[in-house]
Amino acid sequence: MDYQHISVERGGEIAVVTFNRPERANALNQRHIEEIEHAALSFREDAVTRVVLFRGAGKHFTSGADLNERQPGENPEPLMIRRQRRRAGQRCIQAILEMDQITIGAWTGAAMGGGACIAAAMDFRIGAEDCFMSFPEILIGVPLMWQALPLCVRLMGASRAKRMVISGEHVRGPTLLDWGVLDDMVPTDQVEGRAMEWAERYAVQAPVAAQMIKRSVNAISTALDRSIMHMDFDQHLLASSMEDTAEAITSYREKRKGAFKGN
Repeated sequence: MDYQHISVERGGEIAVVTFNRPERANALNQRHIEEIEHAALSFREDAVTRVVLFRGAGKHFTSGADLNERQPGENPEPLMIRRQRRRAGQRCIQAILEMDQITIGAWTGAAMGGGACIAAAMDFRIGAEDCFMSFPEILIGVPLMWQALPLCVRLMGASRAKRMVISGEHVRGPTLLDWGVLDDMVPTDQVEGRAMEWAERYAVQAPVAAQMIKRSVNAISTALDRSIMHMDFDQHLLASSMEDTAEAITSYREKRKGAFKGN
């Protein structure tokens, strides 16, 4: 695949994947999501790379869904096609989770929506003091999908996950560090340097043992994810067809409170 929205640099034991749409705050359109999945899968037969560092070009890690693409309630495509498209993000997250290599997010600025899901799928997250996470899906009347809810619960606990995903609020670096979402936090201009220090720390470990440990921990912590969350994209499609979702989108764009009826 010829990448349009990401770049992949391989050099010895540490590789760097860069989300490269800075003019759109690295917002995720369909092509961008597919490229991230492809890049993650491309490391399956890589016996040299031991750590993969993910970062965003420009100010933000990734600001989530590209609002220039069609939104819930605006999509005339057949249901079968919409179901297939909804699964792209889920496949992307799964591809990152299943990478043998240790994954590290160098997180500056925003990690929102799907971007927050990608950050949550990393093994470690090194954040800037002014970075923030939010799940704004609720603000346009739809639930979180991409099978990412279990990731959030494990990272921050059930109550905090509910708080974030139901409210859509922005939670900033110091709080994310306190909650355990961030593994380390430094000033913005030091994020990439600190993330590379972490990468070098893990790159020198015995790779087979490190990968076995990672896979075992993931197997323990994600054992029930697919059985519980296998229908989350259908829940998203159902919510997208509701009157409340259309009202949520309109009120969000008009910067007013929504008038919801539960329909």
